[in-house]
Amino acid sequence: MAALLQSIEVPVASLRAAQPLLKNQRLSSLASISLQSSKPFQQLTLKSHVSTTISRNSRRVGCRAAAGESGAKKASLSERRPEEVSVAVVGPTGYIGKFVTRELIKRGYKVTAVARERSGIGGKKSAEETALELEGATVLFADVTSEEALTRALDGTPVDVIVSCLASRTGGIKDSWLIDYTATKNSLEAGKKAGATHFVLLSAICVQRPLLEFQRAKLKFENELQADPAVTHSIVRPTAFFKSLGGQVESVKGGGPYVMFGDGQLCACKPISEADLASFIADCVQDPGKANKVLPIGGPGEALTPLQQGQMLFEVVGKDPKFIKVPIGVMDFVIGVLDLLAKAFTSLEDAAEFGKIGRYYAAESMLVWDEQRQRYDADATPSYGKDTLREFFEKVVRDGMEGQELGDQAVFK
Repeated sequence: MAALLQSIEVPVASLRAAQPLLKNQRLSSLASISLQSSKPFQQLTLKSHVSTTISRNSRRVGCRAAAGESGAKKASLSERRPEEVSVAVVGPTGYIGKFVTRELIKRGYKVTAVARERSGIGGKKSAEETALELEGATVLFADVTSEEALTRALDGTPVDVIVSCLASRTGGIKDSWLIDYTATKNSLEAGKKAGATHFVLLSAICVQRPLLEFQRAKLKFENELQADPAVTHSIVRPTAFFKSLGGQVESVKGGGPYVMFGDGQLCACKPISEADLASFIADCVQDPGKANKVLPIGGPGEALTPLQQGQMLFEVVGKDPKFIKVPIGVMDFVIGVLDLLAKAFTSLEDAAEFGKIGRYYAAESMLVWDEQRQRYDADATPSYGKDTLREFFEKVVRDGMEGQELGDQAVFK
């Protein structure tokens, strides 16, 4: 049944009441608003760049002009133009998710971003701020830990591809299974109901050797995704992110030492920038060569140990190297104590897990694992992109860590 449409023309002055939501100077010249009513949504359409939809169970805020849908039969995914492909991103406000969302928009895809009502570190960003941050996408607000809520949010939204950038913020035991497994699984199921035939998963290279709960949770979903006959998949396993290596920049810049474990050569990685990783993930949307594959990926250049990273940072800040070498046994002792205490006090389970996470990253390389040789292989770890760690250090030394905040993931606070 056709929806009942009501149009109300109002003068520009009437838009003042909408300013807290819009926060966009480009709207100041608007001459009219069209109010449309259609169950189960009420849609307020501004005759410009912004549309807002609110329902009882989810909220949509779109910063893209509505585009007509073609009734013609669609070509295969790889044959379509980007503007003919609908991509839903879950986890669009996270560190990598926001870059992925912007990259997809830049490439011309029809992007729907599914976010929390309160997003960002500590949930500081409002729905309106999130919508403006993701301008160019239609933004839905839903609880991804509920398959029913997510399905309702996507109801009526055509979806060809789901891109999941969901990740536990802390690595805590319950949070890992809730986000890295359950919420990601919900995204798959809700996406299939909306018509998705391809699923791009942002995973992690460390799931090769799963010793931590978040790794086990990610790996469980990976296995289920690969076994699902209803969708094709691209599983992206990046190495270290630049931001995870930037926690000591301010300290070193201020004259402090660089802290590392052992001799600083226990592990190595090929760090990748958020922009390069976002580009690689966007490549996975339509590239048939990346379908039904597990794709480890690192940044350009040679693998770097913590010692080499520290030396590079001192060169960038122009100071003589000064290191503090922490014996790895110290972490083993602390973890052992926390494990014992956690058996008696369950509230300490996450604290013990955090210790194990720190220990893992202090000693395990973020490179492809060679199971036959039982060692990490830098040469077998693919490189992608153009951004280097040195350039990242130079930028952070010059401009600070704004936009690169570690939040709950920070170790050196």
